[in-house]
Amino acid sequence: MKYDFLIVGAGLFGAVFAEQAVKKGYRCLVIDRRAHVAGNIYTEEIEGIQVHRYGAHIFHTSDKKIWDYINQFAEFNNYINSPIAVYKNETYNLPFNMNTFSRMWNIRTPQEAKAIIASQIAELHITDPKNLEEQALSLAGRDVYEKLIKGYTEKQWGRPCTELPSFIIKRLPFRFTYNNNYFNDRYQGIPVGGYTAIAAKMLQGCDVRTNTDYFTFIRENPDAADRIVFTGMIDEYFGYRLGALQYRSVRFETEVLDTDNYQGNAVVNYTDRDVPYTRIIEHKHFEFGTQPKTVISREYSSEWKVGMEPYYPVNNEENNALYRKYRELADREKNVIFGGRLGQYRYYDMDKVIAAALEAADAAL
Repeated sequence: MKYDFLIVGAGLFGAVFAEQAVKKGYRCLVIDRRAHVAGNIYTEEIEGIQVHRYGAHIFHTSDKKIWDYINQFAEFNNYINSPIAVYKNETYNLPFNMNTFSRMWNIRTPQEAKAIIASQIAELHITDPKNLEEQALSLAGRDVYEKLIKGYTEKQWGRPCTELPSFIIKRLPFRFTYNNNYFNDRYQGIPVGGYTAIAAKMLQGCDVRTNTDYFTFIRENPDAADRIVFTGMIDEYFGYRLGALQYRSVRFETEVLDTDNYQGNAVVNYTDRDVPYTRIIEHKHFEFGTQPKTVISREYSSEWKVGMEPYYPVNNEENNALYRKYRELADREKNVIFGGRLGQYRYYDMDKVIAAALEAADAAL
């Protein structure tokens, strides 16, 4: 069968584009090299709990149009993201707020917190930050940096903060209120029953093939579709001919525990450098679960190599320059639309992925 669109990747960008195309009468084939749809937002049920296989995904947006769009496909609960951080034997609220500062310095008022932070910054005399460590110290002072930024950042990036560029931290979200809500967005929640069902509903009316590699498929079916929507890695599409873009990868260690409540919160960051994982996710708390058992996932950040699963683009000057060269090649590809986190080499929140996919569909359909 000849299709109007071959959509490579059944993640959020591909699923939204497919939904829009089918609604307008186009024939779509969606393929994915994984064994399932939904990409990185895939959730699977274990012990009655929706487990976020590829890391925690919390939907949040201030765009009512996007909120109304996603609510066509799921009912969202009222989950509020309020992570905590563990440093050695101390526990702190995130983002940095008055609960954090009160715990750290035994103080109560915003004026006291601001005075301590300003005093620590002044003592350092950093006027021209040369690296991430100096940048963070100049913004947060020593206590917040040492306990809540340094170790976590070094694990996330796999190198000392003194070797990371200062632009990675342009600002820090200080809040001088007793408010643990991580996001400022108007709309926030987790889809009841998980994310996979959302992607499945979006893909209704399409032909879908999982366990299907694009490069093998297109060699065998070069005329399968008039146009292609490619959401894989843009450098892989071009055979890495200009070199490989850099990513950070993540390894997940998931286990079922015979307890109804392991850590009392969905997201707990471990900011001590000596703890090998960056955080532990306890999945049942995303949906206020009351199951007799629980499922946790430890997350380990790692260097990415070709063949591994890419997660976070390393958007430094070198990689962004290389991406621009690949973008020039992409712009010359007739009838190919590059989209999503890997196709556009940028980190996307879910609402921004949806907005970008809707925009791409509007332009193409």
